[in-house]
Amino acid sequence: MKRSSHARRRIAAFAVLSATAMPAAATAQSIGYEGVGGGTQAEAAPEGGGVQSGRASRGRGRGLSGRRVEIQPYIELDQIVTAELSPGDDVLTYTQAAIGADASVQGRNTGASASVRYQRQFGWGKRAGDGDAISGLVSGYATVVPGVTIEAGGLASQVDVENGGTALAVGTLAGNGKSTVYSAYVGPSVATRAGDLNLSGNYRLGYTKVDQSNGARNAQTGAAADVFDDSTTHMADVQAGFAPGTVLPVGVGVGGSFYQEDVSNLDQRARDMQARAMVTVPVSRTVQAVGAIGYEDVEVSSRDALRGADGLPVIGSDGRYVTDKSSPRELAYDVSGLIWDVAVMWRPSRRTSLSAHFGRRYGSTSFGGTLAYAPNDRSQFSVAVYDNVSGFGGQLNRTLDQLPDDFEVVRDPVTGELRGCVSSLESGNCISSALGSVRSSMFRARGIAANYSMQIGRLNAGVGGGYDRRKYIAARNTVLASADGVIDENWWLSAYVSGDMGRDAGWSANIYANWVDSSDPLTQAVAGYGASASYYRVLAARLRGTIAVALNGQSYDAPAIDDLWTASALAGLRYSF
Repeated sequence: MKRSSHARRRIAAFAVLSATAMPAAATAQSIGYEGVGGGTQAEAAPEGGGVQSGRASRGRGRGLSGRRVEIQPYIELDQIVTAELSPGDDVLTYTQAAIGADASVQGRNTGASASVRYQRQFGWGKRAGDGDAISGLVSGYATVVPGVTIEAGGLASQVDVENGGTALAVGTLAGNGKSTVYSAYVGPSVATRAGDLNLSGNYRLGYTKVDQSNGARNAQTGAAADVFDDSTTHMADVQAGFAPGTVLPVGVGVGGSFYQEDVSNLDQRARDMQARAMVTVPVSRTVQAVGAIGYEDVEVSSRDALRGADGLPVIGSDGRYVTDKSSPRELAYDVSGLIWDVAVMWRPSRRTSLSAHFGRRYGSTSFGGTLAYAPNDRSQFSVAVYDNVSGFGGQLNRTLDQLPDDFEVVRDPVTGELRGCVSSLESGNCISSALGSVRSSMFRARGIAANYSMQIGRLNAGVGGGYDRRKYIAARNTVLASADGVIDENWWLSAYVSGDMGRDAGWSANIYANWVDSSDPLTQAVAGYGASASYYRVLAARLRGTIAVALNGQSYDAPAIDDLWTASALAGLRYSF
């Protein structure tokens, strides 16, 4: 009864999240250019924390004269067999019951997509334990008045947390000793004009929580004390500027941004404030150069853990360090001074845009950029290079903020879990770059993410991949001192393909892979792999049958740890309302 009550509370919480998350694009902490670039807000392609109202760019060009609303709730009953291939040979059987809903709302002034699912597994036999899981993804916006939108998004997903805070995609059945990541954000975006002056701003309030089950905590060593708990983030960006040819031959503008993330683990805090002035020089009809100079102040601080009589840090019932609220706040990172940046923006057509910048941030060289290319209405390719300072929650909020508002979730047909990327013909389709590690410490993240998706007749396909490097920042006078300077690297890949076989049948397949390595001597390099395929057929009105198979594995760069491989098969029925 206790577990069921807990499950109901989680369902209710995510239902509220889904209801509020109907509206994403403020990634403050980056120097923005587009507001002074000379194009309209709808024409500009945002890079980092650009000035445009986020959905102004994502929703453009759809030609939606009406409104499309699709909501499909369902119930599902499955029978699952899982065989351990290595290191043992157990064969476990489960019955799985699930309820969920997939929804899409697309109109002239609104856009949102959502997929929410709760499932419960009942194990057959002593070794096949019971478990439940909730997963979902929501992203969207709503226009309040012209130029003002409310945007929001949310995520619930399960991960395997390995020793040292490494997070891998769930391979075997969800709900048994797994950790669940919850994240959501909401906030307004504004873009308007006062004569020739372009004005814009946005704000995001975000929250992220890693909920570890008893089984997940029992599988950890002492390193689990550094696993992220929860955080609240504030991101804001404002900008004002004149386009070239209005008051001057060149564009001029000013802007500022604010970022703060408060992590519950040891009261960690990252705060980043900056102000800048910008000049835009038109080079040609399709190319503009932008120079920016300004001032920034970046700080990361925390408190120490409570110490016991033996001088050792106290670990609470949740497996994490207990914060000593009376201890002074210790600075781990303090950088302030002049920042500068030069950028080139190229937009030869409405289907192609490129923005690349190079400069000085965080006391060292910084670079980044975005590329978006849609050769036709049935394919798109995008790349993003990023550099920022934040914690796990802030990084995940940023990634959710870049998701499109028109997508279909790609799920594992056996576990029901989310798989890396969503199916969409818009850019920013993957969330894998934000996972890989759930250490509580703040970090500087640098990386690249790319994705390509297409539709060919009845075939939908997509692939995403990237690299994420996090250098952790921790105060040397605290229990987290050993994390300072640690580097975690995450290479990831996710791909999917699906198609119809007539009006009453269809198929899908997906693969994923994560390779996570760390300079921490207590953390072993680990890789997670998976592949699955499914086939469905409509058996009667609103009723369809599904069969699916999956292969999942985890390999370790340590001879003392055996690789884990499992194979699963599913047969089930789904009734849609």
